[in-house]
Amino acid sequence: MQKKKQPRPESASRGLKVLSAGMLSMALGACAVPHKPAEVATPAHLTPATPSTRDLVQLPPPKGKVTVAVYGFRDQTGQYKPAPDSSFSTSVTQGASSMLVKALKDSGWFTPVERESLQELLTERRIVRALDGSQGEAAPAIHIPALMPASVLIDGGIVAYESNVRTGGLGARFLGVGLSTQYRMDQVTVSLRSVDIRSGRVLQAVSTTKTIFSYEVRPSVYKFVNFKDLLEIEGGVTNNEPTQLCVKEAIEAAVIHLTVQGLKDRNWLLKDESDWNSPIIQAYLREGNTYAINVADLPPGGAAAIEATPPVTEPPPN
Repeated sequence: MQKKKQPRPESASRGLKVLSAGMLSMALGACAVPHKPAEVATPAHLTPATPSTRDLVQLPPPKGKVTVAVYGFRDQTGQYKPAPDSSFSTSVTQGASSMLVKALKDSGWFTPVERESLQELLTERRIVRALDGSQGEAAPAIHIPALMPASVLIDGGIVAYESNVRTGGLGARFLGVGLSTQYRMDQVTVSLRSVDIRSGRVLQAVSTTKTIFSYEVRPSVYKFVNFKDLLEIEGGVTNNEPTQLCVKEAIEAAVIHLTVQGLKDRNWLLKDESDWNSPIIQAYLREGNTYAINVADLPPGGAAAIEATPPVTEPPPN
């Protein structure tokens, strides 16, 4: 009778080591992801607020709202996403005019009137007028008020989108355990101006720039657990700022600067003149005053001296 071979103790020990290494790899892989992945179905929610959104809704109230018209806020960059993403997809959103209208309305300083879909609006008004007289004798007459005219035209567009303005990274490895990181910076620029419809004179013109930041963190383990078995573990986390949120923030910042410049030029007025000293208005005034100042023209102490200057206690005269 043939005797059955017994398993070697070395083979069993090696199998236990491989099993332990596999379980360790699974545990480290689970720990490498700091956040739970998004579910397949998530509920819709309002667009997240940006720092400019918070400043926009906290502006002091005006003496009277300004009726403004927005005919379009176009993408003037002419750029498309590089291949292999898509050769026909644009780099920035094409719905910037909707963002601008919402920012103007959220500010509490402007009353936007519909102009982008003016043809559809006029068609609906003609349909309502066609119903007048075709109703029964007891039906009330249909009266359509006149369209509200605008006193200021808001125009501009997304004038630039620059990719890879700055890139870089850093990494280190010791005894097979390492960590590396990479980052990339893009940049979007928005131009906005207000025009007096009576004279065609440009009242204010501002330009705002927002940086789009992306980074990646990748930990890794590469080492031999014994003479013949190699353990290799990799993980990674990538965070990309949404381009449309950066465009939205740049538009909202431009609306705030446009409003503050209009206050400075007395194109519109505050409800309470003491609100001229509010922190939001003074902060944007300082940023506007230090715009395009040459470093050689800075006073002793540099930009910090400008920031330390006391606020303007009275609004500019008429």
